[in-house]
Amino acid sequence: MAEAPAGSVADRRPEPLGDRVLAFLDAWVPKPAAWAFALRIWIAMMLALAAAFWLQLDSASSAATCVAILAQPKRGQAISKAVYRLLGTLVGAAVALVFMALFGQDRVLLLLSFTVWLGLCVFVAQFLQDTRAYGAMLSGYTVAIIALGQIDDPQGTFDAAVSRVAAIVLGIVVITFINDALASPSTWRALLPQLRAAWDQTRGYARETLASGDLGAPRTAALIRTIAPMRADASAIAGELDDGRYRAAGARSCIAALYVMAASIRGLGAAAASLRDPSPAVAEAMAICRRVADAPDPDALDRDDERLRDLVDAAIRDATRPLDEVVVLQRALDFVCAATFAQDGIRAVADGHRPLRDAELPTHRDFPVALRGALRVALSFAVTAATFAALGLPQASFALVQVAATAALSSMTPDPKKFANGVVVGMTLAAALAGIARFALLNGVQGFPMLALVMAPVIFLGCFLSLNPKTFGVGFILIVFFPVLLGPSNPQTYDALSFLLNAFLVVVAAVILSIIVRLILPISPAQQRVFALGSARRALADALVGQGGDATTRTSLNADRLFQFAAYSSGSAAVRQANLHHAFALARLEAAAARAHAELRRLWSVKALRGAIPRARDALAAGDDRGLEMAARDLIRAASSQDRAVRLTTARAASDLVTASRTIARHRRFLQRLDIALF
Repeated sequence: MAEAPAGSVADRRPEPLGDRVLAFLDAWVPKPAAWAFALRIWIAMMLALAAAFWLQLDSASSAATCVAILAQPKRGQAISKAVYRLLGTLVGAAVALVFMALFGQDRVLLLLSFTVWLGLCVFVAQFLQDTRAYGAMLSGYTVAIIALGQIDDPQGTFDAAVSRVAAIVLGIVVITFINDALASPSTWRALLPQLRAAWDQTRGYARETLASGDLGAPRTAALIRTIAPMRADASAIAGELDDGRYRAAGARSCIAALYVMAASIRGLGAAAASLRDPSPAVAEAMAICRRVADAPDPDALDRDDERLRDLVDAAIRDATRPLDEVVVLQRALDFVCAATFAQDGIRAVADGHRPLRDAELPTHRDFPVALRGALRVALSFAVTAATFAALGLPQASFALVQVAATAALSSMTPDPKKFANGVVVGMTLAAALAGIARFALLNGVQGFPMLALVMAPVIFLGCFLSLNPKTFGVGFILIVFFPVLLGPSNPQTYDALSFLLNAFLVVVAAVILSIIVRLILPISPAQQRVFALGSARRALADALVGQGGDATTRTSLNADRLFQFAAYSSGSAAVRQANLHHAFALARLEAAAARAHAELRRLWSVKALRGAIPRARDALAAGDDRGLEMAARDLIRAASSQDRAVRLTTARAASDLVTASRTIARHRRFLQRLDIALF
């Protein structure tokens, strides 16, 4: 009988107990950075609570809750969120005063007006980015906190608004002071290595494309998934340092440039594959791109840029070069220009100098999704308010505030169902731990030191959970609602009946939210794909007739749409790949049409080109691929005798016309189903 290989016996040997224990501890014990983050938040919450007691604010727990909401591991994130939290609170407080002045004597009209306002705020928040979206959403449920909290005492609304604003300001001041005093990690320091890693991955993508040709939509989507998440931190840098606005602009410029690098090198590869006999100019351009992809040097980039401009200019002067050669040369120039912006952006983040540009990074939002999210929140609040009013539950206003807050928060998350599950678990855990803390650990104690010690373990646990993406919702809800349910006051109250009713209502509110996101206007991945395709169709229709907007902005917007679309994909691998393939085709055609129209508008002042420009515009509007190629050739012939600036602009316009022509010819059947133009 053959003996088993020695290696297989060794593989089956169990790991030593000590190694298994160390592996378990490494996986589950929080890292030092997590402990430092939790310590900062605990100190800030206790400092805010103590200051609120000293100032005798009506709701001292609101200051601690504000700190919990602003709990971010990086300083820039916390500052950015704090600014928009203050603005949202001020707007919400003003609206609450107006509503109470108008409808203080009519609860039905008050609830109805608030429902409309909450839905409007959620709808607006859908079209904003990051902390600005949070500020818009906060201005909605702040009205619930102030107005609905005083529904039985309208005369106290002004005092409640002042107290709320004071608590928020106190929380913001405290968290800002603690982050500075305890050296909270800077956002730009964390973002810089991510930008460099994305820069390296984009150059790797370019090297693979130059070596093997088009890498396909899934590979490109994977690169976009690496780049897109950095946008949130790029926006948060501005408030960290005196030169923060330059660092933020550098980060945005770099991200936009990485998008352009990926798009241009893919276009270069597609055009090069169509050339049967590449010319020496094409070979030189591709060699330059390989050199930039391997080890770009800032000084060499300027020389490469100038050399590529000379090659493009020579191709237009010749006027007989193949159109695909013009595309290759222009896309190589686009790639090198984008690499220059990317490197400059990374250096701006590192040293704070003013970058070469400040690019915008727009966010794609589908109108039907935003409308459904707003209606879901409004309907859920209206149904809950009607139910609580019919049942005559005591402290119903407290529960309505929680429903409004959690429903609004869920509308801003990528997966409302997952967030709702986290709310149910987090609310239940917060209620249980608050009950243990108040009636088992404190149990009649009035001293602040004991209160701080009792709250510490729960705050630490919530911070640890919030740092893990899988348990973020549970941790966030725990640290936010634990002080709300604990209700620290001076003196501390121990009304068990009131506590149990509040705990019951917040859990009921969490369950209501979990049911709402599943039953009221749910959006499946298939519906999200349909909505995204519809918005891409409308954007393409606008771009074909000259309403596409700025080219760099469109490229970034399309990248964000593709980033979201890739997350919606479901089904088999072949189906996902086909969906992505079509989505990239729409984005490529839209960007090419938008850029072409922009360049044609610049060329209109050149009389020699006025005969070819209308034909190019008509071909774009009609989706005529042959007409686009003819128009590109006519533009090149007409521009060959013009000055260098006109020739370079013509090269950009002609290359985009050819790109649009190739995309239409390749995807004609798919485009015909969209019913945009006479493809």
